[in-house]
Amino acid sequence: MTTYEDVLAGLLARSHLLSGRDLAGLVQDAGRRMGLRGTALYVADLQQIRLVALPQLDAVAQPVLDVDSSPAGLAYRTQEVQRSRDGSTAWLPMIDGVERLGVLMVTAPALDGAVLGRAVGLADAAALLVVSKSSHSDLLVEAERSRAMTVQAELLWAFLPPRTIGTADVTSSAVLEPAYDIGGDTFDHTLDDSGLHLTVIDSMGHDLASGGASAAGLAACRATRRSGGSLTDIVTSIDRILDAWFTDRLMTAVVAHLDTSDGRLTWINCGHPPPLLIRGGRVLPQVLAREPDLPLGWGFLADTPPTEHSERLQPGDRILLYSDGVTEARSPGGDLYGEERLADNVIRAIAAGDPAPEALRRLVQGLRQHQDHRLRDDATILLTEWHPGGLGAQTHGRITEASARDVRG
Repeated sequence: MTTYEDVLAGLLARSHLLSGRDLAGLVQDAGRRMGLRGTALYVADLQQIRLVALPQLDAVAQPVLDVDSSPAGLAYRTQEVQRSRDGSTAWLPMIDGVERLGVLMVTAPALDGAVLGRAVGLADAAALLVVSKSSHSDLLVEAERSRAMTVQAELLWAFLPPRTIGTADVTSSAVLEPAYDIGGDTFDHTLDDSGLHLTVIDSMGHDLASGGASAAGLAACRATRRSGGSLTDIVTSIDRILDAWFTDRLMTAVVAHLDTSDGRLTWINCGHPPPLLIRGGRVLPQVLAREPDLPLGWGFLADTPPTEHSERLQPGDRILLYSDGVTEARSPGGDLYGEERLADNVIRAIAAGDPAPEALRRLVQGLRQHQDHRLRDDATILLTEWHPGGLGAQTHGRITEASARDVRG
């Protein structure tokens, strides 16, 4: 007798020699062997506006779904299983760690608790396969795009980490716009033995040279960090690389480290907007405000090392890093977006209970609307939350029939 475990093992074994084009069909075949009538594999587009179904051979093409107005989008936004009122269809979030990838739609004559439990496991396996195939499948990459990407944007996206990472103690999430035409902004976040490393970079200009300078800055940051370098070493290395190879480019940056064991935040600010501290539903704008060092690229740091700053966080604190393209964004009428509006929109999203990825998705939607969807400068936002002991941890769709939310669909 074939068991549920046998089906998952077979799915993983068969996936090794299949391309991204075969992925949706492979998942559907496994779903049918589990007792499902059918499945459809949706991935979120780059700007998290739409959910696009991956093609299946000999299957009817599925429509594109809106993230803000569809049951599938609700599953994606809330990271909770959503089920149609007739009980025959469910939408399950696909999550890699804490990174939202898309949604698996499943249908069955009756989606009881046992069937839903198997379907959640299938969605988890599908998420892992999407991640593993995306590095070498243009079909999966193209499914996430609604239009062509500039060369400088292609360069920077190739260097970027997942937009959301985290553990039981910390979550970090970032957004980057204009997604298809990004020029000089970039970010990095990664986990190490003692906590979380954060970097936000803003290179002067909006062209291929700007993208190249940012990519080189990010590479210098990683090479130094992975060799055991301190924050000062990282900043000095970036400054030296720019001074030697990108002599006409300046760069602002915040490089930081959060010790997740005790909440100690250490950072260096080189000509960048200061980090914002969000505590207890309020922004405390002056707590992390320090005199910044000079921007990178002049080569001054070889003789005058930058200043490291430090602050002890409280459990539940959030740190907001951003580039000046956010606060300096102007509406067609000239209205400046500003730090106050930025802080207010983040607070509203947090008050509504949105996790960091959804809070930033909503925030960047508002930023695009403020500029009538014509961003004139790069805009990067990175939101980090320290929640030691699992405060605010997500269940990521691990629910039973009794707790599944019914929706019209």
